[in-house]
Amino acid sequence: MPQIQLYDTTLRDGAQTEGISFSVVDKLNIARKLNELGVHYIEGGWPGSNRKDEEFFERAQELKLTNSVLVAFGSTRRPRAKAQTDANLVALVNAGVKVATIVGKSSALQVSQVLETSLEENLNMITDSIGYLKATGLTVFFDAEHFFDGFKTDRAYALRCLAAAEEAGAECLVLCDTNGGTLPKEITTTVKAVKKATKIPLGIHAHNDSESAVANSLAALDAGATQIQGTINGYGERCGNANLVSILANLKLKMGIDCITDEQLTRLTEVAHFVSEAANLTPDPFLPFVGISAFSHKAGLHVHGVTKWADSYQHITPAQVGNYQRSVVSELSGRGNIIYKAKELGVNLPPQGKEVQKLLERIKWLESRGFQYENAEASLETLLHRANPNYKPPFELVDFMVVVETRRRSPTRNSLVETLAEAIIKVKVGTETIHTAADGNGPVNALDQALRKALLQFYPGLAAVKLIDYKVRILEESTGTESQVRVLIESSDGVKEWRTVGSSANIIEASWLALADSLEYWLLKQRTPDKSSKK
Repeated sequence: MPQIQLYDTTLRDGAQTEGISFSVVDKLNIARKLNELGVHYIEGGWPGSNRKDEEFFERAQELKLTNSVLVAFGSTRRPRAKAQTDANLVALVNAGVKVATIVGKSSALQVSQVLETSLEENLNMITDSIGYLKATGLTVFFDAEHFFDGFKTDRAYALRCLAAAEEAGAECLVLCDTNGGTLPKEITTTVKAVKKATKIPLGIHAHNDSESAVANSLAALDAGATQIQGTINGYGERCGNANLVSILANLKLKMGIDCITDEQLTRLTEVAHFVSEAANLTPDPFLPFVGISAFSHKAGLHVHGVTKWADSYQHITPAQVGNYQRSVVSELSGRGNIIYKAKELGVNLPPQGKEVQKLLERIKWLESRGFQYENAEASLETLLHRANPNYKPPFELVDFMVVVETRRRSPTRNSLVETLAEAIIKVKVGTETIHTAADGNGPVNALDQALRKALLQFYPGLAAVKLIDYKVRILEESTGTESQVRVLIESSDGVKEWRTVGSSANIIEASWLALADSLEYWLLKQRTPDKSSKK
């Protein structure tokens, strides 16, 4: 099989995802990561369309790409214009790259309905544009936009577009499923037909509107394509592009194609999460290969299986793609889940002791009351520690009370009612009981401030812990304001983040439980307390 080319378009097509806006620095950093991963081509953007992409190509000259080639993207010249004076094409020439990809129409309907020009003029646009870029010394790939739809409605014209690009000097014809509606069987049939009609390499550019982009890309490869275009995490307009992460892992691990090294493959999860962070999106936990849940096991039967034989319920070794195996504890768990999770978290629980069975029963009871530990592993770890008979908590709640009152501001044009909250708590640390109070801009904030006020004199390091996210979910909507609620808190000490959970029909109590778990968890992770007693 000819060498497979991995072509990443995260910085161009992926940036068209609703809600994503990469900065120039983001794009430069992502390009570096893609180079480390071993992607062959990195499409940096469209230098003729916006100032940000122009700046990226200017600054990209400082990138030291050892594995990847930077590509600039553009389109064929405008109808009835000259290629050498077309601003978009001139920008490609001035982008400082050696490879350019241009998109052109290959559907007769798109030419007449969208371009509003003749079929012959569209062919001239393809020929002139590629010829102009080739004359400047650029390698040119041709993205045949709407190719599969065009092939269905007017096969002869779609193939004429490819022939025009080939004759003009394009070095790869990339067949685009632009609307994302083609299925794998159609991809296979079409690519095979195109391969018989052309002599140069073929590529595939699939969109995911029918949830088939990865399958379509692999089908095209089987049919003879050698360049696969996609984006990290499948980012892209509408439903996204083919997920290059999944494609890459499948090529390497399932199809035996050494498109990257084994070492580069272990960076796959790291790169996927890095791009998520740059996009300011939470990494999708359910993405194949790289999601945090990709190798998680929840059912007791499954956990029992993987403890004996890792391959019993997973298709690859997680470490091959830089991921890891984990178990999830829930109402579906068995003793094996508890033992496995405790071992995973470094908590010493005797496997044959009564503690495990009691803990399992307690977890199932708590989950029936609205607690959920799948996304709150800090609360689960704290619960595991508490199951140990020798465990001594760093603090214990004795009592708390929260008072909320309203005060009317002096009458003004923007008169508002101001709500004030005060929390009064008693906590026990060792043999001492501390009774304190604090104000806050809400009941949860007041509780947080009062608890910290009591604990900081024993554990000054807690000052680094901040609450960074707070979510409330109503669990029984039919009971209205009497509903059971679940509170999920995310905390950070500036280095690590963790999540804790609380549940109650009283939102303040649910918040307290999550908040107390958050601080207790952090104290557990410190090998020795800052202060064992008051001085």
